[in-house]
Amino acid sequence: MVDSKFMVAVIGAGPAGLYAARKLAEGGARVLLFNRDIKPGGLAEYGIYWDKFKMKQGLRNQFKQILSIPQVDYYGNVTVCCGGNIVLEDLLDSGFQAVLVATGAQGTKWLRMPGENLPGVYHAKNIAFHYNLLPPFSGKKYLLGRHVAVVGAGNVMMDIAHYLIRDCKVDEVVAVVRRGPADVKFSRKEMEGVAANLDLEALDKEFIRVSPSMQAAKQDPAAAKAAFTDALPKAIEPVSQTRFHFEFLATPVRIMGDWMSGVTGLKVEDNMLVSVDGTVKARGTGNTHQIEADTVIFAIGDTVDRDFCMPIYNDIYLTVKDPRFPVDKLSYEAFNPDSNQPIERIFLAGWARQASTGLVGYARRDGENAAEAILAYLQTQLPMRDLDNVVEKFEQRLEETHQRVVNKTHLAKLEEVEKTEALRQGVEEFKFPTNDEMFTAMGF
Repeated sequence: MVDSKFMVAVIGAGPAGLYAARKLAEGGARVLLFNRDIKPGGLAEYGIYWDKFKMKQGLRNQFKQILSIPQVDYYGNVTVCCGGNIVLEDLLDSGFQAVLVATGAQGTKWLRMPGENLPGVYHAKNIAFHYNLLPPFSGKKYLLGRHVAVVGAGNVMMDIAHYLIRDCKVDEVVAVVRRGPADVKFSRKEMEGVAANLDLEALDKEFIRVSPSMQAAKQDPAAAKAAFTDALPKAIEPVSQTRFHFEFLATPVRIMGDWMSGVTGLKVEDNMLVSVDGTVKARGTGNTHQIEADTVIFAIGDTVDRDFCMPIYNDIYLTVKDPRFPVDKLSYEAFNPDSNQPIERIFLAGWARQASTGLVGYARRDGENAAEAILAYLQTQLPMRDLDNVVEKFEQRLEETHQRVVNKTHLAKLEEVEKTEALRQGVEEFKFPTNDEMFTAMGF
């Protein structure tokens, strides 16, 4: 590893931030990695389905290697902006020559329709945080009924369906899809987890119903059906009697119910498929009907955090259109739409740059690209003098403003205690569900 000549702050310890930190350290930067959670990993730790132990452990091992780099310092349980004791200006004033915002997409996307605030309406991300034991979501009560409508057509929708079918064992799950069967985004592997509960008779009826619209848009219903039926031979054995079915060409327009009874149904507008310049789109017909449901969960993507101290435009952070330091013809340099000027020394990566885009592989590549852009920028700056002393002074201030700052030594202790508890209980994995329990395990 090369000697550090520059000081860079990375906000967010998900895949984008972690892989960026490694590349920055390799390029001669001392990296201070800030994470609002105690544990690193972000959605790789708290977004992937809870029982994918092998996948998660593989990623944790990679993250552990990154955090073992001496030039990377870790500060967990530290919130930058969002009501925290540190804001971006503090980092810049403290001597950081560049700041990478890799906070992910902490906001939730909604359709902004009547009834979204009723009891029994949730966002998929919050449910995923709950079953993955991310505080404080781990301790919240989610009142899931027996008939659940999940709005969405991707892998997140499938994860939620998996949870409802195999863990909660509800009576019915209906996936509400705005477009047709040819436009679903989930993988066959995800379908295998719930295919045994698929209502094949209802699926056949849906394909008969939507086939004319698909054919008019030059889509092949038989080919599209393979996305559903190809998973059947390798379907996991069912553990519930949950009926799982789809309702295609349906756009939610209102959640029915009241504050006393909660959700009673989901009103949707019927769609038809149209081909516009070679692209198939869903267009409303004006006709509506109601889907029976006592719970509605939206799995329609995420947005950046509106409470973070970055200028926001249409639910996103912006990058400079003509960057000074492009990578793969992409811009990673932050832009302020209010002043119409670049935000000097601030860069974006991962879902903070493009919310809900790609999985871990995308986040890794985007984080590394952002690091490359920052390293190019740092070549225009003078190396920092007395870098170790600057870092030490900053750490002292951090300790004064934060009661419990988690470092790499604390993480190692927490990992040891949780592994010991997993062995004692005879389970694949054990996680403390609250911050206080984790602090106690780390010796605070």
